[in-house]
Amino acid sequence: MKAVSEIIQEALQVLRDGGVILYPTDTVWGLGCDATNEKAVARIYEIKRRADSKALVLLACDLDMVARHVRQVPDAAIDLVEVNDSPMTLIYPDAVGLAPNVVAEDGSVGIRIPMSDFCVELVRKFRRPIVSTSANISGEPTPKKFKEIPEEIRAAADYVVAPALEKGSTGKASQIIKVGPGSEVKVIRI
Repeated sequence: MKAVSEIIQEALQVLRDGGVILYPTDTVWGLGCDATNEKAVARIYEIKRRADSKALVLLACDLDMVARHVRQVPDAAIDLVEVNDSPMTLIYPDAVGLAPNVVAEDGSVGIRIPMSDFCVELVRKFRRPIVSTSANISGEPTPKKFKEIPEEIRAAADYVVAPALEKGSTGKASQIIKVGPGSEVKVIRI
């Protein structure tokens, strides 16, 4: 297997070129692209055969990156991130600076700070959020391991990260919590 730093550099080049990567996250395998590139995001919807009315989850490397893409990070979100010890996606109000097709109709956006060194480093070096949606056709089961990813999905990606990097993935989707502008909290998925 190539060095992780080399894999990150190759994946970064694909992301910068507007391509789609297939990569392991802290939860399940994901399809990813530049979350600020509307055409790249449209390709993800096309690959998944998913309606673009369904918003996508993004990965950010830290709360500073989150703060650059939402008008205001609610205090409750900061508290949740600080005490969190398992994969958690927070839905923030008032997204900014993102491709319109990653933002929900109400202007919110789901962002997770991953618990995977590989993902954090990839996003940190990319300097902007990347899409992280499960590597499956919409409505089909979510693949927990690389070997479960349909060949159609593998072939559609411009770059496939080495399957050996999936160690540490939980194989289960993240919890989802919606945080309102007044710090009200609503659990969507545990």
